[in-house]
Parts: sequence; C-alpha cells; structure tokens
Amino acid sequence: MFNGFTQETIDFMWELRMNNNKVWFEENKERFKRCFEVPLKALAGDVFEKVMAEFGERGFVHKVSRIYRDARRVRDGEPYKTSMWFVIEKPVDDWSFVPVFWFDIYPDGWSYGLGYYHAKPVTMAKLRARIERDPEGFERFVAPIAGQGEFVLGGEEYKRVKQAPSERVQGWFNRKNFSLSCHNEGHGDVVFSAGLVDRIVAGYRFLMPFYDYFITLDDDPEPR
Repeated sequence: MFNGFTQETIDFMWELRMNNNKVWFEENKERFKRCFEVPLKALAGDVFEKVMAEFGERGFVHKVSRIYRDARRVRDGEPYKTSMWFVIEKPVDDWSFVPVFWFDIYPDGWSYGLGYYHAKPVTMAKLRARIERDPEGFERFVAPIAGQGEFVLGGEEYKRVKQAPSERVQGWFNRKNFSLSCHNEGHGDVVFSAGLVDRIVAGYRFLMPFYDYFITLDDDPEPR
C-alpha cells in the first residue's frame, strides 16, 4: 500500500543527479530500494488496481521503469535515471506508438497524464482527417479540456503550420504528437501522502474518454 513518498525520496534523486556513477549508486542501492523503488511500485500497484476496478474491460497492463539506463544510450557517462515513472497501457510490442497513461517523479517535480511518446506520422494524419470530417464534433469532444485546470495540451508542433478548419482545434491539428499533462514544479503535500493515488486515478478517469478516442485512430483508413 502506498503511504506517500518521503523527503528522503527527493533527497536521493538530487544526490543521484550529482553523483551519477556506479560507485555511489552501489553504496546507496538499499536506500534506493527503500525510499524510491518500493513506494513507486506501491503507488503504481494501487493506482492500477483502482483503474482496473473501473475500466478493467480495456485490458490494461502497467509497467514501472527501471533505474538503469539502456547501456546503448549511456553517452554522457551517467548510467542511472534520475527520475522514474510508471505507465498504464494497452499491451503492445512498442508502447511509444500508442496513447498511454503515465506518472513521472523527478528531483524538482512530478507529472502525470495521457499521451504519446512518439506518435506515428500516419496516426496524427488520421487525427487531422477526423477533425476535417467533423470539426464541430471534435470541438465538442475536446471542450471539457477548456473547462478544467489540471491538464494542458502539449506536444511538438509543426514549424510549417498545418491550418485547421477552425481556430478552436488548431492546437490539436498542428501537432506531431500530443499529451494532456499536469506538470508540477516542486512536490507539495500530496506527493507525501496516500492521497496521491486518488489524485492520479481521478485524473485518469477524466482522461479516459480521450484514451478511448485516440486508441482507435490506427483502425482508420490511411488519408489520401
């Protein structure tokens, strides 16, 4: 059961950022497990359990990141990640191409939300085709985003602007990928409490209609 991260969790992340080497990490490995890995896995498990109680028919799985960087990507001599995360997703071979729910904690803050790590160009082309077919319907669909203060639309945009059918959907139409995310500078009381579970689950509940919409994009015919 997740009872909150501790100040030791935050201290460990900062210290790892400043001492990102094998010697330091091995000396602090048990501390890492106690104050970082164990509570993160507990948080992921508690959130996943509640999500599946409501949305189990979607067949989600959840995964928790490892602290070790892929050896093929250690170009800066830093073998460890200074942030860790979990994802809730449809079971696929490569999760970077499908929308996923995530939570991420790092030395100076935390975030969670829904989005693509790297959407395929054809996937976003299919989204634009849907918007062009029914711009008013898409406006109604995304209207709840404007009525709340938790999640913000983000993601890389095209430098050569793709002009949307209406100004209200321009922010969606011109994306190479997208996320609906809540980024928090600092950690705040909720990170140190069991209440973080309900905060995340409530956010995922709000985002679920968007997940259901975007997960079907790959089934659309390719735009001409």
